Amino acid sequence: MILPDGEFRYEIRRAGELVATEQETLASGKIRGVRHPASGSNVYEVEAELDPDGLVRLVVVRYSRGPFVRNATYESADDFLRGNVGAMGGRQNLTTKLGRYREVDADLVIFRALTIAHIRARGQSRWTGRMAAIDPNTLVAATSKQTCHRRSDNPNIWIYEPRMGDSEEIEINDSGLILRRRDSRGTETILASRPPPNF
Repeated sequence: MILPDGEFRYEIRRAGELVATEQETLASGKIRGVRHPASGSNVYEVEAELDPDGLVRLVVVRYSRGPFVRNATYESADDFLRGNVGAMGGRQNLTTKLGRYREVDADLVIFRALTIAHIRARGQSRWTGRMAAIDPNTLVAATSKQTCHRRSDNPNIWIYEPRMGDSEEIEINDSGLILRRRDSRGTETILASRPPPNF
């Protein structure tokens, strides 16, 4: 596996104030993750299956806010991510094109770690490409151009641009686990739990 298995917890803070937490597990090629806000009832959940190369093969996402629930299932096949989104009794079929390296982002920290791990495994220090990204509120997948590069003065610091005008500084350890992420809007994501020894 391109990232080691483990369980980890992240705190998401803005101006020092806790706004949400993420609990994530990677085990035997399967990802389970959930994001809870510090206040409010909305919950974002993800389950994903990876192929032997660590690419997303299947992803199931769920967003709930009180009695309102939206869910979606996507499968990666050929050059497309295909699936459907259901809410309030209705269901919509969706298809979006995968990029050259078939990356999928379901908006949890571990998916950013997977993308950087793939870049490192290819021996690249810079990457620009298209990615199928799932919006955590609507659960709709769409393809967008993203860029990422390693900082020249520190091989464990990466600058990631998920969309034009936005950027993230991401610190990883040697195994590829994200220790800290800070975006251009001042939101900081910090590894809060102690990682297992193999990290």
